[in-house]
Amino acid sequence: MRTPWIVGVSGASGTPYAKAVLNGLLDAGEAVDLVVSKAARLTLLDETGATVRDAHYKDDVRQWLGRDLGDLTYWAAGDLAAGPSSGSYPAKGMAVVPASTAACAGIAIGLSKDLLQRAAEVNLKERRRTVVVPRETPVTRSHLEHLIALHDAGAVVLPASPGFYGSGAEATAGQLVDFVAGKVLDALGVPHQLFTRWAGELNQRSPLGGP
Repeated sequence: MRTPWIVGVSGASGTPYAKAVLNGLLDAGEAVDLVVSKAARLTLLDETGATVRDAHYKDDVRQWLGRDLGDLTYWAAGDLAAGPSSGSYPAKGMAVVPASTAACAGIAIGLSKDLLQRAAEVNLKERRRTVVVPRETPVTRSHLEHLIALHDAGAVVLPASPGFYGSGAEATAGQLVDFVAGKVLDALGVPHQLFTRWAGELNQRSPLGGP
């Protein structure tokens, strides 16, 4: 039985994170269901120049990702009768990357405004792995409360906060994006080689730089 990971792309800035996660899942041979919100289409166009339409999704998504799509199914965000809207639809879990404040709020309160929010709510109620990647700074109290609600509902709240170890101050934008994408894949339990893992070398040195 085909059991995909669902990836929801909301309208927050940070679509390169979504691209890296999608490529990581496909590289690992995983089946993927993709949902791109209406707002995310505008962000994609602004950040990458890519256009993702419902009618021509294969060509559009292939151009955006720059690769063969493998086992990827695209669901229109307005299709609330789509497979991922039901708990009986088989899925391994879901990542919302990036997750806008509006998407976080909608998922937290069960708004089900579109397929992205509904699919995330379904994964939470079915106790499947659900990773939410907020990309907003600074944050308001209401956003923090929604993130706490998502945490309490069982989601992994994974802010888009890249680490510099392994690449240092000279890290490229691509390395920082891959770090966050790799952390998302770690949270989903999908193997990858997107970043250099901490090996503890500095633990052998004192804080003052001595032996």
